[in-house]
Amino acid sequence: MRMVFRRSAAVVDETQALDAYDVAFLAGGAKRVADCAVIALSERGLLRLRSSRMRAVGDEIPRHPVERAMIASCPRSRSVDDVHAALQRSPEVEEIGHRLAEQGLVTGSRRRLTRAGRRRLQAAERDANLPAYVLGGPTVLPEGPVRRSVANTQPIPSGLGRALIRMGKALDRDSDSTSDSDSGSGGGFSCGGGGGGD
Repeated sequence: MRMVFRRSAAVVDETQALDAYDVAFLAGGAKRVADCAVIALSERGLLRLRSSRMRAVGDEIPRHPVERAMIASCPRSRSVDDVHAALQRSPEVEEIGHRLAEQGLVTGSRRRLTRAGRRRLQAAERDANLPAYVLGGPTVLPEGPVRRSVANTQPIPSGLGRALIRMGKALDRDSDSTSDSDSGSGGGFSCGGGGGGD
């Protein structure tokens, strides 16, 4: 009996440098990349967080594409959840996943760490130059508005957006047909009224 071993098509280059957002993707996927962007921009004074809202401030244009995408998404006050979710699905974050897959550090479709990806993540854990939140997420931050805003983001389950859109369209169609059929009767639903004569 012969054993056949298949090699991945991706060529693993363990000498290629990874930036903080690459390491964040290895540590926690697209969500961790979005977390890191919020934290880094807040620390540099380019994002203002108030309760569950965020807004870009200042004139500096960040060099990293992920940070530029986040700044561009909230020139006015927006929900932290909305901006966070949009950034996770952005082309800039998708590009990180594609690049790491090409390097053989994550699997192609599901973006799970490969053995080489785990080795690179372990090496990054020994790098004292990386901010702690890149590897540990918002829980390593001191208590405050940034930690609360980032830690409380709620991921949108995949497929939920499409389901909500379909439900909204169905309700719109239903209310249109109801208003057309009820237009001559003046009826519809009643909120009480008709009391009896006890």
